[in-house]
Amino acid sequence: MWRLIWNGEKDDRGRERPVISRQKIVGWILIVVSVAYIAYFLRVRLFTPGPILEKKEWAQFIGSIVVLMLGTINVRMAAMRERKRKGLPD
Repeated sequence: MWRLIWNGEKDDRGRERPVISRQKIVGWILIVVSVAYIAYFLRVRLFTPGPILEKKEWAQFIGSIVVLMLGTINVRMAAMRERKRKGLPD
């Protein structure tokens, strides 16, 4: 069963099974994790009184924004690849 889903092989009726795009899954995981960290940073570290933010924390915040962009690129590239596979225009 899983082999059919991951490989896009045909089922008993000759229909092509949908392929789960690993690129899209990885992209969404990157997006979810980076948005969660950005929300945490803004809510807990930036908008509440506490110790002064260090350069390391700012670097992690900027890094999470970069990861968010990479995740978005992954999802968009997976969608573009799917459109090309089906023969649809960009």
